[in-house]
Amino acid sequence: MSRNISFKEAFKMACKTLVSNKLRSSLTMLGIVIGNASVITLVGLGRGAQTLAKNQLSNLGANVLFIVPGNNDTRRRGISFPKNLVLEDSIAINNQVPSVKKVAPQISANEIVQSNSKSLNISIAGVTPEFLKVRSFEVDEGRFISESDVNSARSFVVIGPDLKEEFFKGKKVIGKKIRIKDHTYEIIGMLKPKGAVFGSNQDKNAYIPLTTMVNRITGKDPTYGVSLSFISVEAINKNKTSAAKFQITNLLRQRHNIIRDDDFAVRSQEDALSIVTNITSGLTFLLAGIGAVSLIVGGIGIMNIMLVSVSERTEEIGLRKAIGARQSDILIQFLFEALILSTIGGLVGTTTGLTGVFLLGVITPLPASVGLTTTFSTMIISGSIGLIFGVLPAKRASKLDPIVALRSL
Repeated sequence: MSRNISFKEAFKMACKTLVSNKLRSSLTMLGIVIGNASVITLVGLGRGAQTLAKNQLSNLGANVLFIVPGNNDTRRRGISFPKNLVLEDSIAINNQVPSVKKVAPQISANEIVQSNSKSLNISIAGVTPEFLKVRSFEVDEGRFISESDVNSARSFVVIGPDLKEEFFKGKKVIGKKIRIKDHTYEIIGMLKPKGAVFGSNQDKNAYIPLTTMVNRITGKDPTYGVSLSFISVEAINKNKTSAAKFQITNLLRQRHNIIRDDDFAVRSQEDALSIVTNITSGLTFLLAGIGAVSLIVGGIGIMNIMLVSVSERTEEIGLRKAIGARQSDILIQFLFEALILSTIGGLVGTTTGLTGVFLLGVITPLPASVGLTTTFSTMIISGSIGLIFGVLPAKRASKLDPIVALRSL
């Protein structure tokens, strides 16, 4: 009299079958291993990019607003920024906006910097003393640019730590000379490491008095006067950031006689962080989708190999049915085989993916990481995919006619 085999018996039989065909079982699991590893690694990569961008934004300074010339349409079309953001605008903001604590106008340009026989093309910034506090920089050696340096347009320069290594290889830099464009500047200070922002290395920049920048590098515009690259503004506190943004916008619209579209933009850290978060979240989902395709391909691989296995094991299935095995017994065994393959493949793939994420964090600047939710979700999905794609072969095996199967003996 026939009886249904227990799950324990079905599991043992499935394990025995898979162990007896080690090579085929390993190749079948390979797709799931690659799929799981891909999902874990790519999600870790996306999250690392998001964390890196957030960390870099935090380096811009606390409660900081950035005022830049040109509107969104100008930036979208790649048109060069107009020169209508001027020094008088920064003075007006400092004097007339009550929510503002400090204002730091800045002019930036790329110039050739020389020392001894070496030359580099780096970013030169013309700044005022307020720059140090607004942008949360710290002096490591010497001092920063003072108000008297700006008033007298002195040939002083403050450099980043990477620039020191490029030119002086660890030697003392205070009092040393470098050439910027056609003039010689005395190094009066060096800043502490700050890191990069959006691929721009702030530690390789040089800073000179704003007036010196105007007199020797950029010049004055006959129409607008001293044109600025942007203005950094520190609000009184974080709660006043929105108020400062609103007040600055209204003031500049009045000063620029704007009726319709603004010819400037005021951006906060929150704005930049929101944009970066949206972009990096989309990137993470895209990368996860690419990895998910690999998982589906792995599931198809399990289905194909198991269909071949059904054809090869026709005699076995026929004999088992002839001695009393039911369709459900055959179905359960083949489903167990698919589930075991996908589960083990998922575990190996997850371990491989986590190793890949760890290596990414070690050998690249990306702080790659994967949460427990993502890890467990990927394992559950991989097991489910194996089970789903194992249904068709299992059904085909269970519906084999024992008489037809026995004829192949």
